[in-house]
Amino acid sequence: MKADKIIKNAKIFTADKDRPIACALAVKDGKFVYVGDEAGLSDYEGDVSDLGGKFVMPAVIDSHVHVTTGVGFAYIDTGEYIMCGSKKEALDFMAENIKNDPGRERYKFILERKYLQGEDLTKEDLDAVCPEAELLILEGEGHSVWANSKILERHGITDDTPDPVPELSYYVRKDGHITGNVFESSGWNLLFDGLSKITDEQIDAQLERWIDYSVKTGVCAVFDAGYPEGEELHERVYERLCRMDKQGKLPIYIDGSYALTHPKKVKEVVDQVKRFREKFNTQHLKVHTFKIFMDGTLRIETAALVTPYTDTGKKGAVTLNEEEVAEVMKILNDEGLDFHAHTVGEQASRTVLNGVEKAKKELGENFRVKVTCAHLEIQDDTDLDRFSKLGVNANYTPWWHSGCTGGDPYKLWCSLLGEERANKMYRCKTLWDTGANVTWSSDNITYGDFASWNPYLGMEVGMTRYINEKTKSSGINKVISEFPPETEKMGIEEMILGYTVNGAKQLGIEATKGSIEVGKDADFLVFENDLLTAEHEGFSHNKPSEVYFCGKKMN
Repeated sequence: MKADKIIKNAKIFTADKDRPIACALAVKDGKFVYVGDEAGLSDYEGDVSDLGGKFVMPAVIDSHVHVTTGVGFAYIDTGEYIMCGSKKEALDFMAENIKNDPGRERYKFILERKYLQGEDLTKEDLDAVCPEAELLILEGEGHSVWANSKILERHGITDDTPDPVPELSYYVRKDGHITGNVFESSGWNLLFDGLSKITDEQIDAQLERWIDYSVKTGVCAVFDAGYPEGEELHERVYERLCRMDKQGKLPIYIDGSYALTHPKKVKEVVDQVKRFREKFNTQHLKVHTFKIFMDGTLRIETAALVTPYTDTGKKGAVTLNEEEVAEVMKILNDEGLDFHAHTVGEQASRTVLNGVEKAKKELGENFRVKVTCAHLEIQDDTDLDRFSKLGVNANYTPWWHSGCTGGDPYKLWCSLLGEERANKMYRCKTLWDTGANVTWSSDNITYGDFASWNPYLGMEVGMTRYINEKTKSSGINKVISEFPPETEKMGIEEMILGYTVNGAKQLGIEATKGSIEVGKDADFLVFENDLLTAEHEGFSHNKPSEVYFCGKKMN
């Protein structure tokens, strides 16, 4: 048989459990037509590459990213980063910057909550330093904002404005009055207003940057986790991606979604997913997933817990209860749609698992919704084996598994969760060993230099639970020690499987992608180093020397 590409003398990690290692392959018409030993190549002729023992693996699948929000943040001026030691210093910094840059309609800054040393900012504080213009401060983790009175008034937010999800998406109040501190999705529309000013050319420019980076790192497919409270730009970006795909300029498969943040909008979001499924259906862009923010984050205590936070006694809240999740599952099942949830806290994932269990009891073998819980920073012991039993995908962001906050993250998590639970975070290995389909992702909302989008950074920290000077860590906080528990470290084969065939299963594309098998798309990467034996520290420096998507050399 005439083949378009033949590779021999290689160390091929196939991600195929029936033939995990091979040394030769052949490609024709964008598909693998042979995978095995060199003796089997006698049936093929064509362009032959002797790789001299180089390492080959399937192309990467990143199972939770934010393509569309990355475009938005590229053109949202988030402002100066405030480095300070107190609330007063933060206010003085803003006042000085505003004084030196007069005449703006809106001023923006970024501030880590920890720098306030337990104090909080109010709209009165912000009005005092910026009485004539709008002033918005984005909390460093991106899940809350502080706004002055002018912004709140323009958006019609008053003392009587109801909280969409109390203890999750809400307006902080004191003595019944809003303070200007707004949590989770209640504040995102304040941040994202003005997105309509972004031009098609600006959207394309950022997408081209992302595509170029993804190709260089060998990412052939992603799950896009939506743009909460930025739906207009979200749709515009998908329109531009469709246009690129029709022009042959989109080589990466994007599994898209539409996001829910408000419990009263379930029907609306289901209808939007259905509309997107019809509208965006090109070779490399499909939409069939209902994405939900079930909870928030641990650092600002909006993640939903079973056991209360140690310092406040609060538990956070979930967007939908388990009965409501079960009803959503039945609706999605009828419509042939899938479900992907942001679930940081133990109560959030438990609620999804309970909802799945209820729906499965009613629907039985007719249940067909692909369900994914993402992030999973903390899990209750009793839920760990339920992912496998219920067929729910467990998606982790492994570059977080160093504790992710810089310095001594263990100390922070102990202060929020207590020592016992701080010693049980990011338990991906435990879930893996139960037989659950565990997948990996980069989950970042901004493009920047793409440092944390790097799948090999994810592989490194997944294996080491540590970020140090050997790590490719531009813009990523170093930590001072390995994050516990040591038993949750993953092996390199597990990291590769989670970034390839397991990700394909989550996206429902395992028939065509995720492993080097006959009949599948010829998406594969060639490395100078043998990744199976490479040092774990500094692993993030690895990059493919050759990238092939559907048999076409991309670099």
